[in-house]
Amino acid sequence: MRRLLLLRHAKSDRSVPGMRDHDRPLNPRGRESAPRIGAYMATHGLVPDLVLCSTATRARETWDLVAGALDASPKVRFDARIYENDPGILLELVRTLPGGKQGKTVLLVGHNPSFQVFAELVVASGHGDARQRLREKFPTAGLAVIDFATDAWDRVHPQSGRLDRMITPRLLEDSSD
Repeated sequence: MRRLLLLRHAKSDRSVPGMRDHDRPLNPRGRESAPRIGAYMATHGLVPDLVLCSTATRARETWDLVAGALDASPKVRFDARIYENDPGILLELVRTLPGGKQGKTVLLVGHNPSFQVFAELVVASGHGDARQRLREKFPTAGLAVIDFATDAWDRVHPQSGRLDRMITPRLLEDSSD
């Protein structure tokens, strides 16, 4: 089995006029929600072996805050292609992930709308409520957990995954988890 974690960057700051999109940092809400998602990941054993993160400032900051909540230190690669926001590129990235133990659980940290479109593309089944949340919105700091019944990433294709869960900061606020 392979497990793919898709984490949309946390809420970013849009208050600086003229700032390049790529350079936008997290806002206070984003700096609060990212570690909360990280704590959830740690508590529920959703610790990646490998992380592919967009080069955008908000994605890098999100990963740093999530990583601070984890006991592990997975290998991290920053990839500008994730910032391009193209679901086809995301599928290509996933299909070329390394095999072996290091690549059983992989986390991508990036952006919408590509994460939502990509997740809908590869998910064929899963928990009904989670799938409905995914269809409605992939919010900032949202985490989709997708399982693939294969031992090789190059076998991932459209409609080959099962959505295990779709976690949002709001769900964590509404529960004691």
